Amino acid sequence: MQDVSTSKTESRTMLNVKTIVDKNKMKDVLTIALFVSPALFIYALYVIYPIIATLNYSLFDWRGGAESTFVGLQNYFRLFQDPTFWAALKNNIWITITSVFVQIPIGLIMALMLFAPIRGIRLMSSVYFFPYLMSTVAIGILWVYMYDPINGSINQLLNLLGFENIAWLSEKGTAMIAVLLVIVWNFAPFYMILFRAAIVGIPEELYEAAKIDGANPLHRFVHITFPLLFPTIVTSSILAIVGSLKAFDIFYVMTGGGPNHATELMGTYMFKQAFVNFNMGYASAIAFIMFLIALVVTILIQLLDYFRQKKGEMI
Repeated sequence: MQDVSTSKTESRTMLNVKTIVDKNKMKDVLTIALFVSPALFIYALYVIYPIIATLNYSLFDWRGGAESTFVGLQNYFRLFQDPTFWAALKNNIWITITSVFVQIPIGLIMALMLFAPIRGIRLMSSVYFFPYLMSTVAIGILWVYMYDPINGSINQLLNLLGFENIAWLSEKGTAMIAVLLVIVWNFAPFYMILFRAAIVGIPEELYEAAKIDGANPLHRFVHITFPLLFPTIVTSSILAIVGSLKAFDIFYVMTGGGPNHATELMGTYMFKQAFVNFNMGYASAIAFIMFLIALVVTILIQLLDYFRQKKGEMI
């Protein structure tokens, strides 16, 4: 009888302990939910709801007024047959390629230069970062004056070198290149800061051990710096791709999408459809396609990085 009563007591004790643990877990969950809920509410209000609303608007022939007509996927069928949209998408792809394969490497080179044993490195750090601190609208206006075909400083420099003036922003063959140069100049410092922070986090002991083994600076970069910077490179690539797909301000200020849609982007085309032609439904379809492209590309990059890491762990 004593063994039975002891067993019952132990069972009750275990049940009470489990109940207390469950209550504590529930309390922790409620506490976490309480602290997270304001951020989730703001995220849902300013991110999730606009995405859903954009998808909803894209299914209507809506001119911005009270009246709208449901057209289903007709805006998307029209969009995929629109040559201007495909030209804009191609231009966004060019920006993406430039951002990933030119902008990010330049940012990395600038970050590495900040660790070089040269005088005036603090001044160089400030000078490098200055373009990113400027307003993009101000940058656009500044470079419009610099690209001026008659009085612009770039053409004056070309004249000194014996070349003729070039209408940089009004010729179809040069407009896109001219604005891409401005984008690289403007945003490379941002990636410089990301890489600089990542390089600071690399343990100095690794470099000291490599020096003892006789590794030169190039070997140290290839075998230590670059592999440890790969997560930052992935993050920078995602930021560059998403930023390239939603580019708008510099192009709108400098060229407005011209000449003859040579610098038209999905963002500028969406703006014109919404606020010039007042075709809100069609503009919403463009916006939602922009979101889908950015989402798919981001997921693909994350998956590739995940499989790369998994393959490295298996090796």
